[in-house]
Amino acid sequence: MNSVNIYIEANPNPNSLKFVTDRMLLQNNEIKDYPDPKSAIESPIALALFEFKYIERVFIMSNFITITKNDLVDWEEVKLELRNFIKKFIEEDGKIINPQSSTKKEEKSLKDIDKKIIQILEEYIKPAVEQDGGAIQFESFEEGTVKVSLQGACSGCPSSMITLKSGIEKLLKRFIPEVEEVVAEGV
Repeated sequence: MNSVNIYIEANPNPNSLKFVTDRMLLQNNEIKDYPDPKSAIESPIALALFEFKYIERVFIMSNFITITKNDLVDWEEVKLELRNFIKKFIEEDGKIINPQSSTKKEEKSLKDIDKKIIQILEEYIKPAVEQDGGAIQFESFEEGTVKVSLQGACSGCPSSMITLKSGIEKLLKRFIPEVEEVVAEGV
């Protein structure tokens, strides 16, 4: 048996926990965000996790899974059960993503300012967001407004809007004068 070590990290979203493994779960900077069981059809582990009735969202990236729960249970009641479930699932060679269903997102053509925004997000913002069990992705820049999507623990986090306005927006405005505001899609 191939033993897996998993540790649990809290993040700013009180309804989310980050389960960090000692191996890569996804490759090539892939991000998988499943807000419900229907969206998780490509991921056997996410589908299995949604069998726990208190799980509302499953987010998978590099070497961690961030799970968002509802208010029906307290983390103290379920976090070890979930850690053990994930450990056993991976050790028994459970599939994270079905290989045939993994598709590459189509690259859209980017303007120079888009590339600059993405570079700043990659260098300054993404590492901190990932540490908290989430992800941020650039969506578009039009007429002074940067649109991003927040995923994982960031989705539904009470402090995500403060981070968006006080942190991300201020940083982008400082580096790129054309940026007037930053908004999150689908939050």
